[in-house]
Amino acid sequence: MKRWLESAATAFQFLSRFPVKSGGDFSPELLQRSTVYYPLVGLAIAAVVWAAAYLSAFLLPPFPAAVLILMLWVWLTGGLHLDGWMDSADALLSYRSRERMLEIMKDSRVGAMGVIACVLLLLLKLSLIYTVMDEGLWSTVLLLPLIWSRWFMVAALGGWPKARQGEGLAGHFETLRGREVRLAALLATGMTVLLALLNWTGLWHPFMAAFPTLPVLAWLAGKWTAERISRRLGGLTGDVYGALNELLEALLLLAAVLLHRLLL
Repeated sequence: MKRWLESAATAFQFLSRFPVKSGGDFSPELLQRSTVYYPLVGLAIAAVVWAAAYLSAFLLPPFPAAVLILMLWVWLTGGLHLDGWMDSADALLSYRSRERMLEIMKDSRVGAMGVIACVLLLLLKLSLIYTVMDEGLWSTVLLLPLIWSRWFMVAALGGWPKARQGEGLAGHFETLRGREVRLAALLATGMTVLLALLNWTGLWHPFMAAFPTLPVLAWLAGKWTAERISRRLGGLTGDVYGALNELLEALLLLAAVLLHRLLL
Protein backbone atom coordinates (compact mmCIF):
# COMPACT_ATOMS: atom_id res chain seq x y z
CA MET A 1 0.00 0.00 0.00
CA LYS A 2 2.79 2.43 0.91
CA ARG A 3 4.45 1.75 -2.44
CA TRP A 4 1.34 2.73 -4.40
CA LEU A 5 0.58 5.75 -2.22
CA GLU A 6 4.11 6.96 -2.86
CA SER A 7 3.60 6.47 -6.59
CA ALA A 8 0.32 8.39 -6.57
CA ALA A 9 1.84 11.23 -4.53
CA THR A 10 4.74 11.42 -6.98
CA ALA A 11 2.32 11.72 -9.90
CA PHE A 12 0.53 14.63 -8.20
CA GLN A 13 3.81 16.31 -7.27
CA PHE A 14 5.20 15.90 -10.78
CA LEU A 15 2.14 16.99 -12.81
CA SER A 16 0.40 19.54 -10.59
CA ARG A 17 0.68 22.19 -7.92
CA PHE A 18 -1.40 20.27 -5.40
CA PRO A 19 0.40 20.45 -2.03
CA VAL A 20 1.39 16.78 -1.95
CA LYS A 21 4.67 15.50 -0.56
CA SER A 22 5.77 12.18 -2.00
CA GLY A 23 8.79 11.49 0.17
CA GLY A 24 10.23 9.68 -2.83
CA ASP A 25 13.58 10.17 -4.52
CA PHE A 26 12.16 10.74 -8.02
CA SER A 27 14.17 7.80 -9.28
CA PRO A 28 13.36 6.46 -12.78
CA GLU A 29 11.67 3.44 -11.20
CA LEU A 30 9.40 5.61 -9.03
CA LEU A 31 8.59 8.01 -11.87
CA GLN A 32 7.59 5.11 -14.08
CA ARG A 33 5.34 3.60 -11.40
CA SER A 34 3.73 6.99 -10.88
CA THR A 35 2.50 7.13 -14.50
CA VAL A 36 -0.32 4.76 -13.56
CA TYR A 37 -1.87 7.64 -11.62
CA TYR A 38 -1.63 10.30 -14.31
CA PRO A 39 -5.38 9.96 -15.11
CA LEU A 40 -6.15 10.47 -11.41
CA VAL A 41 -4.19 13.73 -11.43
CA GLY A 42 -6.25 14.77 -14.45
CA LEU A 43 -9.48 14.00 -12.60
CA ALA A 44 -8.37 16.03 -9.58
CA ILE A 45 -7.46 19.06 -11.71
CA ALA A 46 -10.69 18.77 -13.70
CA ALA A 47 -12.80 18.49 -10.54
CA VAL A 48 -11.28 21.65 -9.06
CA VAL A 49 -11.56 23.59 -12.34
CA TRP A 50 -15.18 22.70 -13.02
CA ALA A 51 -16.29 23.06 -9.41
CA ALA A 52 -14.78 26.56 -9.41
CA ALA A 53 -16.46 27.30 -12.74
CA TYR A 54 -19.84 26.15 -11.46
CA LEU A 55 -19.59 28.27 -8.31
CA SER A 56 -18.25 31.35 -10.09
CA ALA A 57 -21.17 31.20 -12.53
CA PHE A 58 -23.37 32.46 -9.68
CA LEU A 59 -21.04 35.37 -8.86
CA LEU A 60 -19.68 36.72 -12.12
CA PRO A 61 -20.69 37.19 -15.77
CA PRO A 62 -19.53 34.27 -17.96
CA PHE A 63 -16.59 35.97 -19.67
CA PRO A 64 -14.61 37.28 -16.66
CA ALA A 65 -15.43 34.05 -14.85
CA ALA A 66 -14.06 32.04 -17.79
CA VAL A 67 -10.82 34.06 -17.73
CA LEU A 68 -10.34 33.39 -14.01
CA ILE A 69 -11.08 29.69 -14.48
CA LEU A 70 -8.52 29.44 -17.26
CA MET A 71 -5.97 31.11 -14.99
CA LEU A 72 -6.76 28.56 -12.28
CA TRP A 73 -6.43 25.72 -14.81
CA VAL A 74 -2.98 26.89 -15.93
CA TRP A 75 -1.85 27.48 -12.33
CA LEU A 76 -2.88 23.99 -11.21
CA THR A 77 -0.64 22.45 -13.87
CA GLY A 78 2.23 24.85 -13.21
CA GLY A 79 2.29 25.59 -16.93
CA LEU A 80 4.27 22.36 -17.38
CA HIS A 81 2.40 21.07 -20.42
CA LEU A 82 1.92 24.55 -21.85
CA ASP A 83 5.70 24.96 -21.89
CA GLY A 84 5.98 21.73 -23.87
CA TRP A 85 3.31 22.96 -26.27
CA MET A 86 5.27 26.16 -26.98
CA ASP A 87 8.64 24.44 -27.36
CA SER A 88 7.12 21.82 -29.66
CA ALA A 89 5.46 24.50 -31.78
CA ASP A 90 8.75 26.40 -32.12
CA ALA A 91 10.53 23.25 -33.27
CA LEU A 92 7.94 21.47 -35.40
CA LEU A 93 6.73 24.61 -37.18
CA SER A 94 10.27 25.64 -38.06
CA TYR A 95 10.51 22.90 -40.72
CA ARG A 96 14.21 22.45 -39.97
CA SER A 97 16.27 19.27 -39.85
CA ARG A 98 15.69 16.74 -37.08
CA GLU A 99 18.86 17.80 -35.27
CA ARG A 100 17.96 21.48 -35.45
CA MET A 101 14.40 20.85 -34.19
CA LEU A 102 15.76 18.97 -31.18
CA GLU A 103 18.13 21.86 -30.48
CA ILE A 104 15.24 24.33 -30.62
CA MET A 105 13.32 22.26 -28.06
CA LYS A 106 16.28 22.40 -25.67
CA ASP A 107 16.47 26.20 -25.95
CA SER A 108 14.79 27.83 -22.95
CA ARG A 109 13.76 30.84 -25.03
CA VAL A 110 10.33 30.94 -26.68
CA GLY A 111 10.07 31.93 -30.33
CA ALA A 112 7.31 33.52 -32.38
CA MET A 113 5.66 30.20 -33.32
CA GLY A 114 5.54 29.16 -29.68
CA VAL A 115 3.88 32.41 -28.63
CA ILE A 116 1.35 32.24 -31.48
CA ALA A 117 0.52 28.60 -30.71
CA CYS A 118 0.11 29.39 -27.01
CA VAL A 119 -2.20 32.34 -27.62
CA LEU A 120 -4.38 30.37 -30.04
CA LEU A 121 -4.62 27.40 -27.67
CA LEU A 122 -5.57 29.56 -24.69
CA LEU A 123 -8.16 31.42 -26.79
CA LEU A 124 -9.73 28.11 -27.79
CA LYS A 125 -9.83 26.90 -24.19
CA LEU A 126 -11.21 30.24 -23.01
CA SER A 127 -13.98 30.16 -25.62
CA LEU A 128 -14.94 26.62 -24.64
CA ILE A 129 -15.03 27.45 -20.92
CA TYR A 130 -17.15 30.50 -21.72
CA THR A 131 -19.55 28.36 -23.80
CA VAL A 132 -19.90 25.81 -21.00
CA MET A 133 -20.67 28.54 -18.47
CA ASP A 134 -22.87 30.66 -20.73
CA GLU A 135 -25.03 27.76 -21.90
CA GLY A 136 -24.98 25.79 -18.67
CA LEU A 137 -23.52 22.66 -20.21
CA TRP A 138 -22.69 21.11 -16.85
CA SER A 139 -22.03 17.39 -17.02
CA THR A 140 -19.49 14.98 -15.58
CA VAL A 141 -18.36 14.40 -19.18
CA LEU A 142 -16.44 17.67 -18.83
CA LEU A 143 -14.00 15.85 -16.55
CA LEU A 144 -13.04 13.32 -19.23
CA PRO A 145 -10.72 15.49 -21.38
CA LEU A 146 -8.22 15.93 -18.55
CA ILE A 147 -8.37 12.25 -17.61
CA TRP A 148 -7.81 10.81 -21.06
CA SER A 149 -5.28 13.40 -22.23
CA ARG A 150 -3.06 12.35 -19.33
CA TRP A 151 -3.66 8.70 -20.01
CA PHE A 152 -2.41 9.22 -23.54
CA MET A 153 0.80 10.71 -22.18
CA VAL A 154 1.40 7.34 -20.53
CA ALA A 155 0.54 5.54 -23.78
CA ALA A 156 2.96 7.80 -25.65
CA LEU A 157 5.71 7.19 -23.10
CA GLY A 158 5.37 3.44 -23.57
CA GLY A 159 4.40 3.29 -27.23
CA TRP A 160 6.95 5.39 -29.13
CA PRO A 161 10.76 5.63 -28.96
CA LYS A 162 12.53 8.53 -27.31
CA ALA A 163 14.05 11.07 -29.69
CA ARG A 164 16.99 11.60 -27.32
CA GLN A 165 18.05 8.24 -25.95
CA GLY A 166 19.03 8.61 -22.31
CA GLU A 167 18.80 12.41 -22.38
CA GLY A 168 16.42 14.83 -20.72
CA LEU A 169 13.51 14.07 -18.44
CA ALA A 170 12.03 11.63 -20.95
CA GLY A 171 15.11 9.47 -20.43
CA HIS A 172 13.78 8.53 -16.98
CA PHE A 173 10.92 6.69 -18.71
CA GLU A 174 12.94 4.70 -21.25
CA THR A 175 12.10 1.32 -19.73
CA LEU A 176 8.39 2.07 -19.24
CA ARG A 177 6.39 -0.76 -20.77
CA GLY A 178 2.83 -1.88 -21.41
CA ARG A 179 2.02 -2.76 -17.79
CA GLU A 180 1.86 0.86 -16.68
CA VAL A 181 -0.08 1.83 -19.82
CA ARG A 182 -2.66 -0.90 -19.20
CA LEU A 183 -3.05 -0.05 -15.51
CA ALA A 184 -3.45 3.65 -16.34
CA ALA A 185 -6.06 2.74 -18.97
CA LEU A 186 -7.88 0.58 -16.43
CA LEU A 187 -7.91 3.43 -13.92
CA ALA A 188 -9.11 5.93 -16.55
CA THR A 189 -11.84 3.53 -17.69
CA GLY A 190 -13.01 2.96 -14.13
CA MET A 191 -13.25 6.69 -13.51
CA THR A 192 -15.12 7.15 -16.82
CA VAL A 193 -17.67 4.50 -15.86
CA LEU A 194 -18.11 6.10 -12.44
CA LEU A 195 -18.65 9.53 -13.97
CA ALA A 196 -21.15 8.07 -16.44
CA LEU A 197 -23.09 6.51 -13.55
CA LEU A 198 -23.10 9.84 -11.72
CA ASN A 199 -24.51 11.41 -14.88
CA TRP A 200 -27.14 8.65 -15.28
CA THR A 201 -30.75 9.72 -14.78
CA GLY A 202 -32.42 6.36 -15.17
CA LEU A 203 -33.17 6.79 -18.87
CA TRP A 204 -30.83 6.70 -21.84
CA HIS A 205 -29.86 10.16 -22.91
CA PRO A 206 -28.16 10.87 -26.28
CA PHE A 207 -25.36 12.81 -24.59
CA MET A 208 -24.32 9.64 -22.74
CA ALA A 209 -22.70 8.64 -26.05
CA ALA A 210 -19.95 11.14 -25.22
CA PHE A 211 -18.57 8.89 -22.47
CA PRO A 212 -17.32 6.12 -24.81
CA THR A 213 -16.67 8.54 -27.69
CA LEU A 214 -14.12 10.80 -25.99
CA PRO A 215 -11.71 8.01 -24.92
CA VAL A 216 -11.76 6.58 -28.45
CA LEU A 217 -11.15 10.04 -29.90
CA ALA A 218 -8.25 10.56 -27.47
CA TRP A 219 -6.59 7.36 -28.71
CA LEU A 220 -7.16 7.99 -32.41
CA ALA A 221 -6.15 11.67 -32.41
CA GLY A 222 -3.23 11.08 -30.05
CA LYS A 223 -1.92 8.11 -32.03
CA TRP A 224 -2.14 9.97 -35.35
CA THR A 225 -0.33 13.01 -33.94
CA ALA A 226 2.33 11.02 -32.07
CA GLU A 227 3.17 8.96 -35.14
CA ARG A 228 3.59 12.03 -37.33
CA ILE A 229 5.81 13.76 -34.78
CA SER A 230 7.82 10.60 -34.15
CA ARG A 231 8.56 10.25 -37.87
CA ARG A 232 9.89 13.82 -37.98
CA LEU A 233 11.96 13.67 -34.79
CA GLY A 234 12.90 10.01 -34.73
CA GLY A 235 10.90 9.61 -31.51
CA LEU A 236 9.20 11.74 -28.88
CA THR A 237 10.55 14.14 -26.25
CA GLY A 238 9.38 15.48 -22.90
CA ASP A 239 8.12 18.61 -24.61
CA VAL A 240 6.08 16.54 -27.05
CA TYR A 241 4.36 14.64 -24.23
CA GLY A 242 3.24 17.95 -22.76
CA ALA A 243 2.12 19.19 -26.18
CA LEU A 244 0.07 16.04 -26.73
CA ASN A 245 -1.66 16.58 -23.41
CA GLU A 246 -2.53 20.19 -24.28
CA LEU A 247 -3.77 19.21 -27.74
CA LEU A 248 -6.01 16.43 -26.46
CA GLU A 249 -7.40 18.51 -23.59
CA ALA A 250 -8.59 21.17 -26.03
CA LEU A 251 -9.72 18.71 -28.71
CA LEU A 252 -11.75 16.55 -26.31
CA LEU A 253 -13.37 19.56 -24.65
CA LEU A 254 -14.27 20.88 -28.11
CA ALA A 255 -15.71 17.47 -29.00
CA ALA A 256 -17.78 17.44 -25.80
CA VAL A 257 -19.29 20.84 -26.64
CA LEU A 258 -19.98 19.77 -30.24
CA LEU A 259 -21.61 16.52 -29.13
CA HIS A 260 -23.79 18.41 -26.69
CA ARG A 261 -25.03 20.66 -29.51
CA LEU A 262 -25.50 17.81 -31.97
CA LEU A 263 -27.19 15.33 -29.67
CA LEU A 264 -29.45 17.60 -27.63
